[in-house]
Amino acid sequence: MKFLFNTIGGKLKLRIRREERGFTLIEIMIVVIIIGLLAALVGPRLFGKLTMAKQKSAQAQIELFGTALDAFRLDTGRYPTTEEGLKVLREKPSGVEKWVGPYLPKEIPSDPWGKPYLYKSPGEHGEYDLVSLGLDGAEGGEGENQDVVSWKDIGK
Repeated sequence: MKFLFNTIGGKLKLRIRREERGFTLIEIMIVVIIIGLLAALVGPRLFGKLTMAKQKSAQAQIELFGTALDAFRLDTGRYPTTEEGLKVLREKPSGVEKWVGPYLPKEIPSDPWGKPYLYKSPGEHGEYDLVSLGLDGAEGGEGENQDVVSWKDIGK
């Protein structure tokens, strides 16, 4: 950038030459369009990975609950009932003498979408069913709305 100094009436004034003032509107628009195109290409791939990460997190939590439920069963001779739910993994239920928990080191978390896991025993697919209903909170769905369940792996 070229600067010109003028002294007018004893004051020093700085003038920037007209041809080097800055970027034109067209140049700025071109840069914004390029950034928008890059975001449009890269953004969906990143959001797809975020969806899969939440589903894998839910699957890992369900597997952790399964391990804790198996430990509960080894100690008490049965799985918790649907009414007792997952809370018996942290708190001793009344009438169960052989409980030696807690079976989880921390409080029972919500699924990655902030909703509670659904527990049913006896289950329709095994001795118990453990389900996260995904983003929409309703049964079924695809993508981020897909249910994550204890009886099968993600995507199968």
